[in-house]
Amino acid sequence: MDADAKKIALRMIPYGIYVLTANDGKGNIGAATVNWVTQGSFEPPLVVVGVKADSGAHTVVKGTGKFALNMLGKEQKAIAFTFSKPAMLEDGKLSGQSFHPGTSGTPILDAAIAAVECSVKEVLELGDHHIVVGEVTEAYVTKAPAGQADAAILEMKDLGDNVYYGG
Repeated sequence: MDADAKKIALRMIPYGIYVLTANDGKGNIGAATVNWVTQGSFEPPLVVVGVKADSGAHTVVKGTGKFALNMLGKEQKAIAFTFSKPAMLEDGKLSGQSFHPGTSGTPILDAAIAAVECSVKEVLELGDHHIVVGEVTEAYVTKAPAGQADAAILEMKDLGDNVYYGG
């Protein structure tokens, strides 16, 4: 794994907006906009994400044991809204977005500025969102940020004054 890419990608995890993707290899692809994300450990590199328990993305992640977090840039609001609805695979695109398989087969959005692939280490099944702990197994940076990495990421506040989640 490229250590610099891993470092840059993981530094992009504030309270931002991400697209979680998963593929079970049997034709079931899940994707969802997520924002409850944090880095949990440096060594091993762990991320923690809240995934809605009754979502298609949760079903695929739990079934396959792997997922990707696709980091969105400030200008990618439309992609965040696209994946707030159930994902559809049509004409080789995931909800209209081009993607390619990562090392583990998880969908990596071509438009993402960075992504990390993860293997599920634990799922804590409490509440309406389950806490998924994933170990980062691969990292990609397609658009290196000009300044601090976390300043490049799309955040909830960037979606407008009337967009809220949680609370």
